[in-house]
Order: sequence, then C-alpha cells, then structure tokens
Amino acid sequence: MALPMPETPLGVALIGTGFMGKCHAMAWRNLATVFGGAHPRLEILCDTPADKARAFATQFGFARASDDWQATCADPAVDVVSITAPNGLHRPMAEAALRAGKHVWLEKPMALTLEDARAMAGLAAEHPGQVTILGYNYLRSPAFQMARKLIAEGAIGTSRAFRGVYDEDYSADPRLPWSWRMTREAGGLGALGDLGCHLVSQMVALMGPVEELTAMTQIAIPERTSPEGPKPVENEDSALALIRFASGAQGSFATSRVARGRKCRLQWEIHGSDGTLVFDQENMNELWLHRAGEAGFTRHLTGPDQPDFAAFCPAPGHNFGFNEQKVIEARDLCAAIAGGPNAGPDFAAGLEIETVIHAMARSNGAPIRIGDMA
Repeated sequence: MALPMPETPLGVALIGTGFMGKCHAMAWRNLATVFGGAHPRLEILCDTPADKARAFATQFGFARASDDWQATCADPAVDVVSITAPNGLHRPMAEAALRAGKHVWLEKPMALTLEDARAMAGLAAEHPGQVTILGYNYLRSPAFQMARKLIAEGAIGTSRAFRGVYDEDYSADPRLPWSWRMTREAGGLGALGDLGCHLVSQMVALMGPVEELTAMTQIAIPERTSPEGPKPVENEDSALALIRFASGAQGSFATSRVARGRKCRLQWEIHGSDGTLVFDQENMNELWLHRAGEAGFTRHLTGPDQPDFAAFCPAPGHNFGFNEQKVIEARDLCAAIAGGPNAGPDFAAGLEIETVIHAMARSNGAPIRIGDMA
C-alpha cells in the first residue's frame, strides 16, 4: 500500500555537511525519484564558516547558504530541518526548530544526556502537529523490515533470546588524535552513543521493551595526543550488557569502537521456540532463517519481495546500500507529515533508546531496572 506524501513541496533546511549531512542531502534529492510525489524545495544549507556553506550549497543543490543555524531554523520558507551537526548541538537545534514550527529529522544520538533527551521528548509532545524522526537508518533496510515481519507472523515462534554486537575499529589505533567525540561535554557517550544506540534501536524493535540490565564499560585507550599535549578520553570505548526484556526473554549486548578489523559489524541473532533469525550489516543483503525440523539455515537474499526494495530495483540479488536506507527514512518522515503513520523512532521512542544506553553507562556491574532510571 502506497504511503501518503505531502501535496505541496516541502521546504528543507540542512544543518551540517559531513558524512551524515551528505547522506541527508542525497536522500532529499532522490526522494521523489524513488517514491514519487513532489520534489522537496532545498532551501538552505547551513554550516560554518560561510564560504564552506556556500560551497556545499552549490554541491548539494540548495538554493541558499547560511552560517546561522538559529536563523535557518526560523526561516519562513523552511518546513523541515535536517540536523546532522555535532552531538552537543542536537538539543538546542532541535528545540529551536520545534519552537519555530518545523518538522525535525535529527541524527542519532538524540542528545548528550538523558536529561536532554527527556526535555526534547517533552517539547516534541507539546507540538503534536510537528513530526520528529531520528536517524536510525538501519531500521529501514529491506532485510531488517522482513525480519520484523517474519517475527510478527510467528516464523520463529516465541522469541526467547537476543544476542547482538555492534563493533567498529575507527578508534582502535592508539595514535589516533584526541577529538571532541571523546569528551562528555561535546560527545556525550562514546561507543554506546555512536554505535550501541543503533543496536538498541534494532533490539527494541525486534524484542520489545527492556526491563532490566547489568552492564560494564571500558576505556581501552585512556589518553590521546593533541596539539596541546596528551588529553584524557572521557567516554567508553566499549560496553557489554546482559538484558532481560519485559516479555521475559533474555539478551546479551556488546559494542566497541576499538575492535580491530571490524568495520560495521552490526550483527544479531534471535532464538525462538520454533526457529532462529540471523543478520549482519556487513552482509546487509542477506537474512538467514532456521525453522524447526530443518537441518540448517536458509539464506534469504534481498530482493523486490522484501519491503521497499522494489522502489529502487525490480531485480533480486542486485543488492541494497547504506544511502538507500536514508531515502526510505526521508520517505517515512514525509509520509508522517502528510498524515500517515509515524514509522519513527520519534523523540518519544528515541527517549526509550537513550534510557537504555544511559542505563548501560551507569550500571558499573549493578542491575538497573529501566523504570527506575531518573
């Protein structure tokens, strides 16, 4: 069933031009090509300094450039603000956009602190006519959407256990210089905020709410070099957790930014009473399913029979990619703006994810009930 889309073109502002800024720009430019409807109006590209903003406005196809994010959020030609700025700016930018009457597409993590996330979710609740969505793009892959469908249809019976890992090695080299990402003030959480929140978003979507957890974190490389001399690393390089879900199922969770050789190992498996599902983002076009009575696993290759794949390509086996997930995310945002269901995660669902990762950061080996987080 086709989702509704806005009848008139949406005015878009994009704040940030890094990795995720470019992903958002490509998603906005490809949205109507893939899913139909009116092409969005790419109004403002915002970044600093001003000459950088002008250069990227030209490259990304935006009509205007700005180095003033407050003015960008308030601009009357803008309907939606895409925020891909550093983590410490997520709350003030999102709140400014909401107060200005805009819809908000915000990259993860939602906020630096749990207190910030609560405040943002509270403000969004005060603006029910404005759509919020967080950049958990891995939820959009056809293979993941098919996994959710198989679970809902009972393909593996009752889900009993979840095992999940998200590892990368971008901080594994001890010679890597210190950066703002390694501070609480500007980066917030470390591996949990950068990687682990993605795994939590999938885990909760597949297994339901977390009830209780016990976790440990580690700073593997406690000091990094900088032009001013050695500086301490303030947030975690890795985290491990044992989990009990509200359903009674159990789970294990691990994430690391210092796992040598791992590039995007977002991997999970679910053990059910009648089968098992296995997925690995490094092989994102494959979903493996075992059913009771079978000798092993069946490989399901991504194709047009899976959700949203056919909008990009009519032929099976031609593979899906990272940026395609962002186009689906933009489609889901626009469908919600047009009055369709909000596929989320919105800021309320984002607060649930933030609560789980901050509980892991706080645990230090002690059990924590999610309902007791304050």
